[in-house]
Amino acid sequence: MKLVIAVVQDKDSNRLANALVKEGFRATKLASTGGFLKAGNTTFMIGIEDECIPEVMKTIKANCQVRDQLVTPVSPMGGTTDSYIPFPVEVQVGGAAVFVLPVERFEHF
Repeated sequence: MKLVIAVVQDKDSNRLANALVKEGFRATKLASTGGFLKAGNTTFMIGIEDECIPEVMKTIKANCQVRDQLVTPVSPMGGTTDSYIPFPVEVQVGGAAVFVLPVERFEHF
């Protein structure tokens, strides 16, 4: 048995949740926050048998898209901020960060 932990952007979370239900996978959703953009994420925890890993990964990949987003960098720490003019920078966001962990034991009460 494996535990799949998928961190996805909030924009993709409903689509992924619906797709997982449609495919017959049960998941627990947790609200989370990304460290870089301080943006909302959703973390899915999915407990599945080893042979189901490819299908779950396919479902996650099909429903979580990478997209470009403009962000304004935070002002530098220290020094003078008089000459600092923040310009928006385009970064890629979205997609999914997926971890697959072995499960030593599972019980449901």
